[in-house]
Amino acid sequence: MNNIYDCIVLGGGPAGILASISCASENNKVLLLEKLPKIAAKLKATGGGKCNLTNTLSTEEFMAKFGKNGRFMSHALELFNASDLRDFFAKIGVETIARDGFRVFPVNHSSSIILSALDEELKRVGVDVECSVAIETIKKENDIFIITSKDKIYKSKNIIIATGGLGYPILGATGDGYIYAKDFGHSITSTHPAMMPLMTKEKNFASCKADTVAKAILKVNIPKYKNLKLVGDLIFTKEGLRGPVILDFAREITPILAKHNEVPLLINFLKGKNEEEIFSHLKNEIAKNPTHTILENLETLLATSVATEILNICQIDTSLRFKQIEGVKREKLVKTLAWTPFTIIGHEGFKNAMITRGGVELKEIDSKTMQSKIIDGLYFCGEVVNIDGPCGGYNLQWSFSSGFLAGKLRK
Repeated sequence: MNNIYDCIVLGGGPAGILASISCASENNKVLLLEKLPKIAAKLKATGGGKCNLTNTLSTEEFMAKFGKNGRFMSHALELFNASDLRDFFAKIGVETIARDGFRVFPVNHSSSIILSALDEELKRVGVDVECSVAIETIKKENDIFIITSKDKIYKSKNIIIATGGLGYPILGATGDGYIYAKDFGHSITSTHPAMMPLMTKEKNFASCKADTVAKAILKVNIPKYKNLKLVGDLIFTKEGLRGPVILDFAREITPILAKHNEVPLLINFLKGKNEEEIFSHLKNEIAKNPTHTILENLETLLATSVATEILNICQIDTSLRFKQIEGVKREKLVKTLAWTPFTIIGHEGFKNAMITRGGVELKEIDSKTMQSKIIDGLYFCGEVVNIDGPCGGYNLQWSFSSGFLAGKLRK
């Protein structure tokens, strides 16, 4: 039995690393297998290399950000929440800080210090780590899991699948965890790329690339999805839209786009001002500066480039004064300022998607242990399961928490 591990963890991302450390810390013989030459490739790229580990929300607020699947996380977060994560990193030599009172980073804002600290902790607790392992088959015989690679056969009493999703294939994502799960009888929900820029039919705002719109309000202009609304900073691109609010909204948009060829959006660039408030603002500006052009009036609300494009949409000459604009166009201008229409027509797929929407069906996993309800000794954690959250440390915290819980090997 000496060559049989207590647990083999598949995937050397944040979930797999924490699962390995958690498991080995309880005197288990643990092996971590990674297909890439090094562990934690995606973690290194997180947050532009700055590594937004978690955030300061309460557990209830945190779970609410994940929508209907958020409650599934309650046991993992009860065992290992944001405070526990920060304590864990402090113990392995990484101090953290939340300079904006919300997002938690390493004090030096570098993912490199995180990687080296985790690497040292894996060694300290005695985890065997093997990289560049291409797994070919996994099966279970007589209560033992047998993992076959090109060069070797591994055996274990338990396995933890922490292989991540489909996002960033350049960093090793292939969705093999879904294949392993299916082979053991698990269901996989539909999967969609999330947390990425979106392409729009409208290209005229490409000239506004230098301007960020703070606290833009986005909503889907389809009756069935009328409750989908989000607020955040928005950036224009050559092909469409990006920025924090778009990265977050993409996880809602991509499943809709899979059903429809286009998704109409309405965007308010004016921090929620309605038509009446916009008209009142313009009247006040005109009263103060009666000789100003409509563009100069709008520059009190918007960046010049954005104001110019909205006037172009409404076919209004930027040199005209408000009173010189015909009534129908004035009305259209105020409506367009309140809600500017955009049409989402595509995205780059999983190529630049930071996370995956969908995964292993939650009903088939015990949330108290992360163990499969179908196969004893099979555990899941991190992005491979059907849980995804917005930007801001949510997904990393879930990976760490679920990995920590799975590593306990609770039956």
